[in-house]
Amino acid sequence: MMITTKGRNALKIMLDLAQHNDGNNVSLADIAGRTKESLKYLEAVMAQLSSAGLVVSARGKSGGYRLAKSPNEYSVAEIILASEGSLAPVSCLYSENPCENANNCLSLPLWKELDEVINNFLSSKTLADLLK
Repeated sequence: MMITTKGRNALKIMLDLAQHNDGNNVSLADIAGRTKESLKYLEAVMAQLSSAGLVVSARGKSGGYRLAKSPNEYSVAEIILASEGSLAPVSCLYSENPCENANNCLSLPLWKELDEVINNFLSSKTLADLLK
């Protein structure tokens, strides 16, 4: 399992929003400036976070983004899943077509257990935890 730049930036965006969680909208340009990331790239990541319901967006002069809930209600796992799609260490765990060798695969239990460890660990961490 490798968390891509998209996943890392999703977490970065959410941490920035959590740091500026005063009820006001935060512009993506401000986030890009603070995180030193491309505005264009962050727009794509923010679209995924928005469609997953993790952020609320508003248009207009005072538009921007804000968290949909408080920082302690977001797990790192849900943020990364919204941008990555899966955290599984091997593709056979999330493939739509089950592996034809799954019944005979001696390593499959290892991959399932590793997947569970990864998910449990990332699910146990919140945005609030990371801000401490």
